[in-house]
Amino acid sequence: MQHEDMLPRDSAVRLIDETGAVVADEQYALPDRDTLLRAYRGLVEGRRVNDQASALVRQGRLAVYPSSHGQEACQVGASMVLDDGDWLFPTYRDSVAVIARGVAPADAMVLLKGDWHSGYDVRAHRVAPQATPLATQLLHAVGFAQAATHRGEDTVVLALCGDGATSEGDFHEAMNFAAVFHVPVVFFVQNNEFAISVPLSRQTAAPSLAHKAIGYGMPGRRVDGNDVAAVLAVLGEAVDRARSGGGPTLVEAHTYRMQAHTNADDDTRYREREEVQAWIARDPLLRLRAHLVETGALDDETEERYAAGAEEIAAALRAALNADADLDPEDLFRFVTTTRSPQLEEQWQLLRSELDRDALADAGGHR
Repeated sequence: MQHEDMLPRDSAVRLIDETGAVVADEQYALPDRDTLLRAYRGLVEGRRVNDQASALVRQGRLAVYPSSHGQEACQVGASMVLDDGDWLFPTYRDSVAVIARGVAPADAMVLLKGDWHSGYDVRAHRVAPQATPLATQLLHAVGFAQAATHRGEDTVVLALCGDGATSEGDFHEAMNFAAVFHVPVVFFVQNNEFAISVPLSRQTAAPSLAHKAIGYGMPGRRVDGNDVAAVLAVLGEAVDRARSGGGPTLVEAHTYRMQAHTNADDDTRYREREEVQAWIARDPLLRLRAHLVETGALDDETEERYAAGAEEIAAALRAALNADADLDPEDLFRFVTTTRSPQLEEQWQLLRSELDRDALADAGGHR
């Protein structure tokens, strides 16, 4: 690949604008009608999951939920471009992508509820555990992709991260390793303009995050992250390139974090409401809906069916998280190591004695 082919465009790829109109592009074709309908259904379900999970935080049923409200086009697109044998390496903000890959919504929330495990079988779904530390999953993704290559497998790995992760050393190590060893991995950076409270302008002086790719010897691509059609086209090309032996690609999606970083964050301290309001018109769900309605692909019956399906998902999520779990305190020690160390056994015996004393005290108080 020539160096000029590695450079991203001056502006992000867009196939559908904010009004739903098609934007012609010489390189990327608009996905077909059935694909866009499937994507729209994913957006509807993803938005409902985001809103329901945020409500469950307020009700005390989730410890935290980093919402991807407004970023659902990236989430749905990431899940749709992968084949069944491919792997997804998500972050803490990628629950919608995890669910879209087939993980039960309640299982995807286990980690965010504060449990000790990720909640789902990573091998069955080919989805790695959601990573909370920034960029650590990128190195795991590269290593997994290289191992798959050594095994002769036809596997592509899609590694998700945010703009904040690009400031971490692990990001640079993963990019360099992937390029040098030519592994089939796609780095998908969801640039939502903020790393918690730090704006992008304080993270990099590069023209775009995608421009960083050429320094490692891989192509960089920019895409409108609120246009699911463009996300599908650009990400799909990168996945195809990796699968055919073309090596890694860095794709930067330009999007926006519509809500606070998490429920523990007050975003009014570092950004103006007017800035957030300006992005409402770019909503990925409304954009695709406008296109599908205008082209006659989406009728009232189909839309009602999608909405009902999304509500069923939300209802199942509420029921699962509103049910009190039957917890075993020994689980804190049971799965740390194959054989429990003397130190862990001592800690367990100490906790058990405290629990026994509390139980006796409670029993005495109820006589």
